[in-house]
Amino acid sequence: MGDFEIAKELLSLSKTCGADFGKFQKRTNKELLTPEQYNAPHPNPYNSYGDTYGAHREYLEFSQDQHAELKKYAESIGLGYATSVWDATSAREIIELDPVLIKVPSACNNHTEMLTLLRDSYKGEIHLSTGMTTKDEIEEAVKFFEENGQAKDRLVIYSCTSGYPVPFNDLCLLEINNLYDRYESRVKAIGFSGHHLGIMADIAAYTLGAHWIERHFTKNRTWKGTDHAASLEVSGMQKLVRDLHNAHDALQFKNTEILDIERVQRDKLKYRKA
Repeated sequence: MGDFEIAKELLSLSKTCGADFGKFQKRTNKELLTPEQYNAPHPNPYNSYGDTYGAHREYLEFSQDQHAELKKYAESIGLGYATSVWDATSAREIIELDPVLIKVPSACNNHTEMLTLLRDSYKGEIHLSTGMTTKDEIEEAVKFFEENGQAKDRLVIYSCTSGYPVPFNDLCLLEINNLYDRYESRVKAIGFSGHHLGIMADIAAYTLGAHWIERHFTKNRTWKGTDHAASLEVSGMQKLVRDLHNAHDALQFKNTEILDIERVQRDKLKYRKA
């Protein structure tokens, strides 16, 4: 919402919920938008923070110095800091902050100039979403990082459907299996970026092998803006983290035929042949 104190508070709440990272976005709006797009009215005036779409986007944007302060604050409370970058200028600015990871949104995963900067001028992990992206385009992005041997050690690709919110029948979680079939041996990890309601799909994505789970996070889903309705509030994020850890504990084989917890029940209840 363009409020720096809310941003810091969301980091603190993320840590309280048990999240590992807090991620923001960085855009250079006049680089991303044509003059016509910049000066046009927001398509949904209720959600706009300015008289034009460009003014709306500028109102929401944090400076590089503010991102540096957010990174410092996140790390001071034991939370990872990350940012999605949408253009070459934003990539340069965030690279200078040297975060552990930088995210490439689905909309920009074919932005060759930006990808070149991230691949060749930055040493951390690159997390790349694959919403609204063809199989050939995903292959092209992975091959781009393979050109100098960067994909296996640095690239994480996310199954994603671009929509806000996404109905369950469009989540297509089995695409995680397809990403594994094609890229398990070629990238560092597979993740899931969800813009849906609730937390069921995230647990399903985890059981299918998603190593990273990304969700939008807000204090209030009724706040003004296009993303809040598809975000988790504090209670939802707490439950998601809880259930992901519980799923991790549950997804294992028995280490013995009869577990200790079963032995008492076996002695008491198991049918004994005459």
